Amino acid sequence: MPTIRPATLQDAPAIAAIHTGSWRETYAGLMPADFLARMTDDAQRGRRAAFWAQNIAAGQDAVLVAEDAGAVIAFASAGAPRDHEGYDAELFTLYSRRAVQGRGTGRALLRAVADTLQARGAQSMALWVLDVNPTRHWYARQGAAEAGEKVQPIPGGELREVRMVWADLSTVAAGP
Repeated sequence: MPTIRPATLQDAPAIAAIHTGSWRETYAGLMPADFLARMTDDAQRGRRAAFWAQNIAAGQDAVLVAEDAGAVIAFASAGAPRDHEGYDAELFTLYSRRAVQGRGTGRALLRAVADTLQARGAQSMALWVLDVNPTRHWYARQGAAEAGEKVQPIPGGELREVRMVWADLSTVAAGP
């Protein structure tokens, strides 16, 4: 099992590479190709690396990485909810490359995020997930319930997202 730990500034380039690479792997065929290409190109990876360095340095969000044999293989981030009224926290990201999926890394990251948020006083958490993303069902298997949806216009189309929620974060931390 990989080591789960808080991200450091040195992790920002690896996080950005996983972030853009996972988007390419996960959203191919689910998003307009032009939009996906812009969101995952080299320039975007550079912008994401800068964002993650700034986010980690600010220290407000919980940013955790999964590390195996000295390499970052997955990451997650969470913090104050942006548009989930009635919930204490939001899971912003949880990404890994397809090659390491199915090994329990995502579940370990989710539990570590839940533990971190609980230590900060949060009791509930929500997230947005693309309605056609298979991960939506993974979140349901981790105990999340569906609680609404929204539509966002993007160049070349629109994205439908479903809100997934845990009313009690201790159910994530405890696990099945």
